[in-house]
Amino acid sequence: MRNFKLAVVGATGLVGRTALKVLEEKNLPISEYVFFASAKSANTKLNFMGKEYVVRELTENSFDEGFDFAIFSAGGETSKKFSPIAASKGCIVVDNSSAFRMDPSVPLVVPEVNPEEIVNNHGIIANPNCSTIQAVLPLKALDNKYKIKRIVYSTYQAVSGAGKKGVSDLENGNNKDYTLQKFPYPIVNNCLPHIDVFLDNGYTKEEEKMVNETRKILKRPDLRITATTVRVPVINSHSESINVEFEKPFDLDELVETLKSFPGIIVQDDTKNLVYPLATKADGHDEVFVGRIRRDFSVDNGINMWVVADNIRKGAASNAIQIVEKLIELKQD
Repeated sequence: MRNFKLAVVGATGLVGRTALKVLEEKNLPISEYVFFASAKSANTKLNFMGKEYVVRELTENSFDEGFDFAIFSAGGETSKKFSPIAASKGCIVVDNSSAFRMDPSVPLVVPEVNPEEIVNNHGIIANPNCSTIQAVLPLKALDNKYKIKRIVYSTYQAVSGAGKKGVSDLENGNNKDYTLQKFPYPIVNNCLPHIDVFLDNGYTKEEEKMVNETRKILKRPDLRITATTVRVPVINSHSESINVEFEKPFDLDELVETLKSFPGIIVQDDTKNLVYPLATKADGHDEVFVGRIRRDFSVDNGINMWVVADNIRKGAASNAIQIVEKLIELKQD
């Protein structure tokens, strides 16, 4: 069995540190790990798999020594500059930023949904937005069977999605001497209908991402989708209310079974016993939890569902590592 060499770029950040944790759990056939970060975080020491590693500064020559794979979690500008350099040296990059997601030559992959796209890479594979990743698992299952006509997204997104500064704004929000680091208004006791920048059409970039990425992943470029994305005072795990209208009629019990049988989904839908997905229960897991599944009686063939997942694990780190797993399988075949 061949062993591989993996780089983690942005290893000291929130997603990077979670990636290290997931990699320890997975124990992939990787013989060498190298961790990179900006000059500011270089020389940080990390404990990983019982060893101490020193984080290196990312430079234009970092990939000269040769890597099989790299996971990038260091922001869009870093990815735009360094991902093509890594790819030119024979390394396959799995990029967590938005830099390449809508590039038609770059596959946008959720392994349970469109693993076939992995082979179409030209050295770079894009990891979708965290809120998109958890949504497309149940949507793919239902689109396969009933063909989706329209989607309405309403999201309730945790502060961890805004990085360390977002978490700090929530944890320190009751301190009168604290200066907000990430959000324009206090997140404590507030819901902020504002994730990423506002566009000229009145939507935010986060909302646009969900629309465009869903279309690309489901291979439905003309699918009717609208979204409202909201930051809420929750540390971790995004929650989403998803309204879906189908082309075809459905039996609700059969629809629930369709969701249960799809890889990566756990259905929690027993309202008589108050069982439904919760952010605190999804925290630390890689599965997507689906509940509150019910007919939308305002249309002929519609449902509402509540979808919850750990946005740092499944929404970023774990999805990227699942892609690496698939790449390893392909290289070993």
